[in-house]
Amino acid sequence: MEHNVGGQARSSVGFVTLGCKVNQVESEALAQLFRNAGYEVMDIAGKADVVVVNTCTVTNTGGSKSRQVIRRMIKSHPHSFIVVMGCYAQTSPGEVLNIEGVDLVIGTQDRSRMLEMIEQAGTQRQPLSAVHDIWQVKEFEELPMLEGESRTRAMLKIQEGCNQFCTYCIIPYARGPVRSRRAHNALAEAEKLVQAGYKEIVLTGIHTGAYGQDMAGDWDLARLVRELVKIDGLKRLRLSSIEPMEFAPVLLESIFSSPVVCPHLHIPLQSGSDAILARMQRPYTLGDYKGLLNKLLQNIPDLAVTTDVIVGFPGESERDHRDALAFVESCGFARIHVFPYSRREGTPAAGYPDQVPNRLKEERVKEMLEVARSSHESYVERFLGREVEVLVERVDASGTAFGHTGNYLEVYLPRQTREHVWHSGELVKITLAKAYLKEENPS
Repeated sequence: MEHNVGGQARSSVGFVTLGCKVNQVESEALAQLFRNAGYEVMDIAGKADVVVVNTCTVTNTGGSKSRQVIRRMIKSHPHSFIVVMGCYAQTSPGEVLNIEGVDLVIGTQDRSRMLEMIEQAGTQRQPLSAVHDIWQVKEFEELPMLEGESRTRAMLKIQEGCNQFCTYCIIPYARGPVRSRRAHNALAEAEKLVQAGYKEIVLTGIHTGAYGQDMAGDWDLARLVRELVKIDGLKRLRLSSIEPMEFAPVLLESIFSSPVVCPHLHIPLQSGSDAILARMQRPYTLGDYKGLLNKLLQNIPDLAVTTDVIVGFPGESERDHRDALAFVESCGFARIHVFPYSRREGTPAAGYPDQVPNRLKEERVKEMLEVARSSHESYVERFLGREVEVLVERVDASGTAFGHTGNYLEVYLPRQTREHVWHSGELVKITLAKAYLKEENPS
């Protein structure tokens, strides 16, 4: 099927996605939107008729990288219709429109109307901005369910937006207020995914733990989890990032009571210093965080807790940094994502006068990365020689299988015999050996 845009027949689309997993989920959903309309979804190296750049703006470098990619796509696809969407497009639509060659700018809402807007922009024969005030949006935007070939792990987006306004973060300005997906829509999609053969569902969102806060009635994340684990055939339910203060007793009970919930939780810490947490406007203390960890580990001793840590936040003293190293080390994290603080214009922290020099930031990042490496190795060591269950996610040409355990250890399984062939989507039990683990930087 061909689509007429600006007087030209358009029948193929390619996506370039920057930033977080939520962006990836949204790009995949929009690719399905185009497929449903008869478009061929191409690898971006091909000459797609429509090129969609899904941008990121978490850091200033995110915005810069987005601009570079947009210009590169315009240069390499001179005859394509260029769409720019996502967080950078939402926060800086004027900057995007000033890039010659951009045809359509969409922010973080109304993505479901992209095909209609492409036709409209083509008819006008001039760039079109469809970005509007994201804080006026009150409803979760439904996007198509992915109908691809993979039948292993599916991402299920249940929530959009954030009301937190941490002093370093641009996300509330880019994504708007908390909007929760209607429970019956989330449950219906989960049912379809399991019926299609998916063994694991990952709940995701911008602020996943806030699910239900904007909805009337008694729906919250705990209730949604309780309903999801009842789906016949669902083997694993993985919860993505949840803020420390959102582990209400009912959510903890939902996690503890079902073996379907994966023993893996990502709980952002952001700083191991109470003084810095307060400056970040994070609504918990180190004592609160450690108390939550203790409660979780008492109930799930093998739980993998992963986290994010920002190093070099404005005003971070040497004492703050040393305290952070000690606290993070004491937590026994399975994995730590370490980020140097990035000054993001438009956030309160960008205007703080006591910015940490880059060279000092780099030194502190190295020290925190060493804690991350040691912590990861210590966690992994606990499972060597033990039986674990692996979800095979893909098998390469040599017969080597790649997958993850329930607690998210990445495992490589070599083909052992001519007769023994791994199959994508199967759950297999193995005795974990060091040779099966990928050597990597745990950050």
